[in-house]
Amino acid sequence: MTPEPLHNTGRRRALRGALAATAALALPAWSQAGPYPARPIELVVPWQAGGGADVVGRAFGAAVARHLPQPIVVVNRPGASGALGLGEVVNAKADGYKIVLSSTELTFLNHLGLARFSYKDLRPIARLNADPAAVVVRADAPYATLEQFLEAARKPDANIRVGNAGHGSTWHMAAAALSEKSGAPFNHIPYAGGAPAVLALLGGHIDAVTVSTAEVSTHIAAGKLKALAVMADQRVADGFERVPTLKERGIDLSIGIWRGLSAPRETPDEVMAVLKAAVAKAVREPAWLDSLRKLHFSTDTYADDAALAAAMARESAFFKDLAGRLKLSS
Repeated sequence: MTPEPLHNTGRRRALRGALAATAALALPAWSQAGPYPARPIELVVPWQAGGGADVVGRAFGAAVARHLPQPIVVVNRPGASGALGLGEVVNAKADGYKIVLSSTELTFLNHLGLARFSYKDLRPIARLNADPAAVVVRADAPYATLEQFLEAARKPDANIRVGNAGHGSTWHMAAAALSEKSGAPFNHIPYAGGAPAVLALLGGHIDAVTVSTAEVSTHIAAGKLKALAVMADQRVADGFERVPTLKERGIDLSIGIWRGLSAPRETPDEVMAVLKAAVAKAVREPAWLDSLRKLHFSTDTYADDAALAAAMARESAFFKDLAGRLKLSS
């Protein structure tokens, strides 16, 4: 066999190299290191460990493991009513390797002057769950009904202390809105999250909390706390069937919290498609649904990215109006 001339071999090598370089340029930057995800994905939870957002994030990380080739690692970034962790992801590289457990706060922190970004600065992936707020007091509190609680708060120098998950949190907004609607003034006491606020109530340091039904259900079942009302359109199951809604008590107000996933705004469509598909499968996992039930979270409130985007637009308008009326902006 006659050997191929060296100059032909060189040309072919050069051609192969040029073709490879052209193909690499044609591919999106995120794919050059291999199919996404090629390494673990960081899920930033903007709240401290032990709260509702944290347990939802960790339960989801376990559920989605079957549907991604790499694990999701939860990292807590508490502070500034969620603005610290949310802002970190707003400014993160848009490659799909850092996402955030977003929540209702994303729709109004900017209206309070607590963040320079808005919900439009993140790209929604999906809503994982949603739960209403509840007005909760200690079981030995002298209020058997919501009306008695509000009447006590209206008395001169009553100083009814209502704990929340921090200034500008959803639970702060819930209590402030209830105060406006009912004419009952509250002394709003901020904590680092819903869990610390509940602990303060159990310890007798405050008079009430407005947090999610899930965050107090265990203590209510144990007879340590009692719910006076839920801020929902309809009554809530899982131990709250006998608890009236605010609307039943003549107060037209429904406020709750949702928790979902968001990515930096410029995240490529190809990456988003992988994440959305994995989430849609994970929320049907029996283990995920069992985790939500054990934690007393709702199990039927998943929403895709389009539905979540529409809901955030509505909520942003609602909270902007509320913040303006209550003069809550800093």
